[in-house]
Amino acid sequence: MICRKIEDMLKKTLPLLTFLSLVTCNFLLAQKLPDSLKDKSYDYITEKLNRNNDKDTLLAWTYLNAILAKAKKENNHKRISGAYEEMAFLSSNERSMMFADSLVSFTKTTANNDLIANAYLTKGSVFYFQKRYQKALDNFIIANNYAYNTKDEYLKHSIKYDIANIKLYLGFYNEGEILLKECAAYFKDVDPGGYTNSLHALGICYNKIGKYDLCTSINNIGIKASEKTHLLDKAYFIHSEGINQYSKGNYKKSIGMISQALPAIIKNEDFANETLGYFYIGKSYLALNNKEKALHYLRKVDRSFVEKNYMRPDLRENYEILINHYKKEGNTKLQLHYVEKLIKADSVLSLNFKYLSGKVHKEYDSRKLEQAKNELQEELDAHQNTTYILYITITILFFVTLFLLYRYYINQRTYRQKFEDLMQQKDETQTLPADTTPEKEENKKLDINPEVVSSILKQLEKFEDRKKFLQKDLTLVNLAANFGTNTNYLSKVISHYRSKNYIGYLNDLRIDYIVETLKTDPKARNYTIKALAEEAGFSTAQHFSKAFYARTGIYPSYFVTELNREYSE
Repeated sequence: MICRKIEDMLKKTLPLLTFLSLVTCNFLLAQKLPDSLKDKSYDYITEKLNRNNDKDTLLAWTYLNAILAKAKKENNHKRISGAYEEMAFLSSNERSMMFADSLVSFTKTTANNDLIANAYLTKGSVFYFQKRYQKALDNFIIANNYAYNTKDEYLKHSIKYDIANIKLYLGFYNEGEILLKECAAYFKDVDPGGYTNSLHALGICYNKIGKYDLCTSINNIGIKASEKTHLLDKAYFIHSEGINQYSKGNYKKSIGMISQALPAIIKNEDFANETLGYFYIGKSYLALNNKEKALHYLRKVDRSFVEKNYMRPDLRENYEILINHYKKEGNTKLQLHYVEKLIKADSVLSLNFKYLSGKVHKEYDSRKLEQAKNELQEELDAHQNTTYILYITITILFFVTLFLLYRYYINQRTYRQKFEDLMQQKDETQTLPADTTPEKEENKKLDINPEVVSSILKQLEKFEDRKKFLQKDLTLVNLAANFGTNTNYLSKVISHYRSKNYIGYLNDLRIDYIVETLKTDPKARNYTIKALAEEAGFSTAQHFSKAFYARTGIYPSYFVTELNREYSE
């Protein structure tokens, strides 16, 4: 159902593009096949294809067309899907998406959830290679929904792995860790390539969340596995451990390991990890106070951005370091040069990593230069404002004193009124009415697919009805992982449909439960505040009391006292 709604949305917004894509694909495939391949087996044609599928060549397409024609003649859905999938990965960016769309359209006609899931997985991978990470994540989530009841564990874990990599690129390391641990455990005895890739990504996660010893352990396991299978060059694990050694403060070891790994990475034309290696070598030399060598490698990172337009959040610091260096040297020309580069880098990050735009720490931005220009003027104005500020301060203190006196006299009356209101208040529910749907709640305000929103809302209803909110240490990360989504989506849905942030939402559910329990269960009124806090899932009595006051306007001790007095009369 989720996937079908997204399909309907795409049909409404991109009908002409979809039509042109399908027409183009049909034109590309409508080639006459050589007679020599008509009676050949799949194994024969596939073997020929495997020798030529490393490039987008006419010969490779001839073999793919032969497989597709044979599969269509036999109405072999799996072979047809496989052919479209190969075409999507073999094509250039523009044609690749056309074949991915054709693959999705065809599999939807088969009503085979496994084939449909694999089609969306393929489409998500195409978006991923194009660095369109939000689109990739959306398609991976749709694939995951279709594969929910499948018995194909390999498909399930392939989807998990791709989702985990998206989370890794977007900075959701804790969520990525959970998925990658599952993938590594599954692929270990099933797919050596999947196993080593999962280990490499898991090591990166451990480094990012500060589990440096675990990262070292995973990298050592990965090196041994790579030496056995040769499916992922061990240089990637050495490269990862070099970065990890920087995090541990072992700068010379970091330089040595990354330098050892770079030749193999450069040979693979992996400019992303090459650039990352230069960045950490540069930072290591900087930590060793070798500024000349540090600048040499930091400028290499800049060249990569200029030549490849490649930027990611953790490389942004490269320009902050360069700006700081030339600021200390008093070289205004180079300082402004790298400020301009940083502004351009931010535009790339904003486009490719929009989910992280609110999380990336920016020491420098376009406003900082303007701020620097205004500092002298602000200093001159400071003296003139002194008298005015003093007057404002005295006035504020006077009204604060009046307010405190006023509050002293009305506190008891206010608390009593709050108590009476609470006693008359019925048990509140956080759930939406049964006929409320994302569409009826102005879903257009959310930049999330309606199907994903609907799925999260249903899981929230179950979460509330079954009182799962009473569990301790229930973080947004854990809840998102249990729901099969990410913290960004879950936080936005809670904010939109419950009109509060995650902490407020969780606290209010717990406080409403305790209020109702105290009103209906006399034994509960004999509990200590600490016991009530534990019952509600709070870590401390202090946090519980603050949350109780925020929700009700009174403290739990006052509420219990008044309840006992109310029922004893």
